[in-house]
Amino acid sequence: MSTPFVAETTFHVRYAETDAQQVVHHANYLVYFEEGRSDYIRQRGRSYADFEQQGFFLIVAEAGLRYARAARYDQRLTIRTWIAEVKSRGLTYQYQVLAADTREILVTGFTRHLCITRSGQVTRIPDEWRTWIGS
Repeated sequence: MSTPFVAETTFHVRYAETDAQQVVHHANYLVYFEEGRSDYIRQRGRSYADFEQQGFFLIVAEAGLRYARAARYDQRLTIRTWIAEVKSRGLTYQYQVLAADTREILVTGFTRHLCITRSGQVTRIPDEWRTWIGS
């Protein structure tokens, strides 16, 4: 794959996403990653709903995160999202969570996804989508 398309999504940390010290709870970064994935697909002119309507689903099979610095309540964050690897039956997204004002990297991570059918069987990513991902 050539230089990947990188989507950027910027938002403010909501109070409900933080702990008593107003630090983002670690589990919320997975929610941020999901928003990054959805926005990645939208910015490329498609919708995840298009994929589901064709009877396919990309499930999270593995996730990893590395925390460098805490994000805090009302801080403006930017999620950078790109597809790092595509295989016949799955793909890997990578993420960077940045402080929007300084561009300092706060968290890095990845999610690996498998393509399944409505019945839950692992299957190949449809050729149309593999072509779109690679473009």
